[in-house]
Formats: sequence, C-alpha cells, structure tokens
Amino acid sequence: MQRKTIYILLLTALMGLSAQHAGEESAPDKLRVYTFDIAENIAPPAWRLTQKAFEEAESLKVDLIIIRMNTYGGMLNAADSIRTKILNNRIPVWVFIDNNAASAGALICIACDSIYMRPGASIGAATVVDQAGEVVPDKYQSFMRSMMRATAETHGRDTIVSGNDTIIRWHRDPKIAEAMVDPSIYVEGISDTGKVLTFTTEEAERHGFCEGQAENIEEVLEQAHVESYEIVKYEATTLDKIIGLLLNPIVSGILIMILVGGIYFELQSPGIGFPIAAAALAAILYFAPHYLEGLAQNWELVIFILGLTLIAVEIFAIPGFGVAGISGILLVITALTMAMVDNIVFDWEWNIAFAEVVKKFVIVVTSMFLSLILSLYLGKQLFTSKVFAGLALDRELDTDEGFLGVESQPGELVGKTGIAESVLRPSGKVFIDGEIYDAVSEYGYINKDEKIRVLRYMQGQLYVVKDDKENPKD
Repeated sequence: MQRKTIYILLLTALMGLSAQHAGEESAPDKLRVYTFDIAENIAPPAWRLTQKAFEEAESLKVDLIIIRMNTYGGMLNAADSIRTKILNNRIPVWVFIDNNAASAGALICIACDSIYMRPGASIGAATVVDQAGEVVPDKYQSFMRSMMRATAETHGRDTIVSGNDTIIRWHRDPKIAEAMVDPSIYVEGISDTGKVLTFTTEEAERHGFCEGQAENIEEVLEQAHVESYEIVKYEATTLDKIIGLLLNPIVSGILIMILVGGIYFELQSPGIGFPIAAAALAAILYFAPHYLEGLAQNWELVIFILGLTLIAVEIFAIPGFGVAGISGILLVITALTMAMVDNIVFDWEWNIAFAEVVKKFVIVVTSMFLSLILSLYLGKQLFTSKVFAGLALDRELDTDEGFLGVESQPGELVGKTGIAESVLRPSGKVFIDGEIYDAVSEYGYINKDEKIRVLRYMQGQLYVVKDDKENPKD
C-alpha cells in the first residue's frame, strides 16, 4: 500500500480514537477531501487547472485530493507537468477513473497514490502519437517508457526472502507500465508482444494498478474505509469560463475578423473611433487567453505589434505599397497563427509541427479573407440600406437657415480626368487641370500617377475612379 494512502488511513483512525478519548458526545473531525475533474484532453488548460486546484487545496489545508479522470490523452509536456506536481505534492492524491485514462491520462493516474476505477473503465494505451494519430519515432517512445517506468517505481516495492531466493514485488510493476507504451515488451501472463497494453478495471485491480472499484467519489472513500469526511469541489471561476470560450477556434476566428474589419473601416474613415477601438479590443481578447494558457509567448506579441507598426508606416508615411506593408502583413499573420500553436510541437518531428502550424494558418487566413470580403460588402451597403439609414445624416442644410456652403468650383470638375498626385487609400491628392485637389477613391485603392476621372462631387469632396484614357499631367 502506498505511503500517502497509509497516511490517510492512519489519520482517519487517529480521528476516531481522538473522538472516543474525548467522549461519546464529541463528533470526530471530518477528513477534508478536495476534488476536481480532468475531463478533457491533456493540454495547457488541464495543467493550468491542476495548478489552480492544488493551490486552492493547499490554502484550504485539506487532507486529501481526488482527481476525477476521463480523458483519451493529450500532450506529453502537459502530462509530465501534472505528473511531477502530483509526485512532489505533500497532500495525498488519489484518482478516480470515470471511464477512460488513456495515453497521457494513464501517466497521470500512475503518479497518484491510489487509483480507483468505475466498472467498465480502462487505463493504458500510452504509445506516443502525432497530431494525425501516427506513431512517432522510437526516441519519443523511449522517453515515454522511461517516464512510465520511473513513475511506477516511485510507489515502492517489497523485498521477500524465501530460502535462497529474493523476490522483488513492486506495488505497481514498472514493466507493466512500460508495456502500456511499447508493444514489443512482453509481460508473462499479461501482455503479448505486438500489442499495447490496456487494462480493464478488473485487470488493473488484479495486477496492482487499481485499489478498488467505485461508481463515484463517495464510493471511493467508502472503499478506503473513510467514514467521516467533507468534500470540497473545485468550481470554475467566471474567468476560467470566459478563457475557455475565447480559446474556441470559432471564437478566435471571429475575433480575427473583427480585428481586420475594424482596421479596414478605420482606414475608410480616418480618425480614432469605434472601428479602431473594436479592432484593439478584438486583439486583446484574442491574445490574452492564449497568453494566460501558455500558448502565446512574448515574441509573438512583439512581432504582432511590429507588424501593425509596419502596416501603419506603409499607409501613412511611405507612398505606394511595398516592403514595409507586405512585411507587416506577414508578421501579423505569423503572430496570429503562432499564438494558437502550443510550442511543444516544435520538440517533435518537423512534419508534426508543420501540420499543426498549417492547421492554425488556415484558420487565420480564412478569417482574414472572410473579414475583407464582408467589410467590402458592408462598406458599400451600410449607409445605402434603408435599415441603416438612420446612421447617416441626411438632413439638407439650406443657406436660408444660415448654413454656409462650400466652394462650388470643384463641382465643375465632374467628368474631368487627371492624375493621382499621391496614393488614394482611399483619401489622397489628385492633379486636374494644373491644380491639386483632395479626393477620395470611390472603389478600392488608386496608386500614385495612375489616371483618374472625377465621378461626383458631394459635400465639398471629390470622388474619383481609375480612368484608362490618355491624360498626361500638364
């Protein structure tokens, strides 16, 4: 029986003795049991949850931690972090396998002081695979085998001397733990070569990888002969729920769309306003949860800000669209993509990392493309639609009421052609009949020195389009 489990049983017995010593009228102190669930893939969120749960358990000074486990596995680095936290924790940690503890989940369970399983549950199948489910090279399997073996060994062994023979009996056989990773390992009477080992509840109990069967946490405590206890459950905070929502790939894609759309509309109507504020808020909501969960790193935030800076310099300071603008777009896409990728993938083969990066890249680029298409559509329809007519000022300002008109001479330029004096994005300068005027491109951007034609004049503003007819600058 494991060291910390013995501690729990002794503590329970001492509580009972203390109560009897004090008299029948005194009720025994209750064993404080802290529980939390790992019912998801083993990834940075599960590691963050474990850290928070253990910190709260420490602050509450509980006597026992029980993890309710139901997972098909996940990331090895996150599993190793949780395993190490359990092994180094001063409070005993038990696990209740409520259906599955496969792969990385098996490693975590073997680290616990006691394992209880629901009838029909399973534990094992810890072979390391990539994102596509393919078995990775043996150097990774070797590392996983050693971790499983070392974890099983931490629970001790009994040395039995029988005549001239010395028998070593492990509480959790390290060879069995290795067989859960490597199909080539043969354990007599348990596993055949060529098959990765997975235990059912009864098999795990028979071979020392399960202390008992139970339907719930309460039955786990009954199996351990703990009669007087108080259960404290971990409750996810509002922040945890918000972070979980924002990490959803669909929500991340929507935030990217708002970010791109906000920048587009701000360029269409210069001046700090709602569009740029929406873009800034979307950027914060995108990066903050990824950063808190350990996905986004400092360098990704830096290249995102640098990318936005280069785009701003290209738009407002450098004529044309060249190296600065293209570099800025590439940096922004890179930052948005890499913020969604856990850095552990780069510890694997390059093709594994490449597949994961491509998957996130497709999400980012698709979201940006959809945002641009939607922004172009809304930019043209928003203020012409009757639904949104109230968003635009349509009242006539008559001079009879004291309103002053603007100079009417530019109105005579409608239909005339000229040259773009600067880049129109969409605002800029145009050269017509020897004069320079402020103008706005009606559709898209117009590069410097391209031919233009005045389409209309409204409220003191020239609106121009590209013109293919010959019209050299005078």
